[in-house]
Amino acid sequence: MDAMQFFQKSSGKWISQRTTHHLPFRRAERGSSAIEVKTLAADDPRVVEICQIHEIDPSHAAGGAFVQWNGSMQWDREDDENHAGSTVFAIVPDADNPQKGKMLRERGYAEIVPVAGQYVMDEEDGLVLITEYETMSSIERFWFASDGVRMRTSTVKRFGGFSTATFCTETRIEEGVTEMPTESIPQAAKAATKPFYSSLGW
Repeated sequence: MDAMQFFQKSSGKWISQRTTHHLPFRRAERGSSAIEVKTLAADDPRVVEICQIHEIDPSHAAGGAFVQWNGSMQWDREDDENHAGSTVFAIVPDADNPQKGKMLRERGYAEIVPVAGQYVMDEEDGLVLITEYETMSSIERFWFASDGVRMRTSTVKRFGGFSTATFCTETRIEEGVTEMPTESIPQAAKAATKPFYSSLGW
């Protein structure tokens, strides 16, 4: 499986359940979000535009994805969190090895500016994404437990040592289901009133 095939397999609507460990504080936080992924062809204007933003020839792109999310976290407080948004990804494989390359985004998750990460498809068809920001770095791994269940681990390290580690289970919402089944959302997440904004990944 290559990165574009991974995006194609990810296409659709998902419910994400996550636990984030704030390592310096020895505290854990639970949350949930609704995620929708739409694959984009290599010649899609949004893929072309994001390549141009990063000054990369759009003809080198294999395609991309449009991702939007909305959810909540356990520690949210009124008016101080924003957990909803969207972003565009573009995949630019290395010329000599399509199993790795650049993952371009129109906005990052840890910093709301265009960002380019490095991706690698590992031997178990997992997508590993490494992103360096100005003030932090992140390592994420995505993989499929089945066609309808995707897993993710993420680690964010801020300069100065502050780190978080997250584990997510993402379950596909079947065709015809228009609302997130609330019985699957942890009570702590349902109590939060603000939408979800992930600092770790889509």
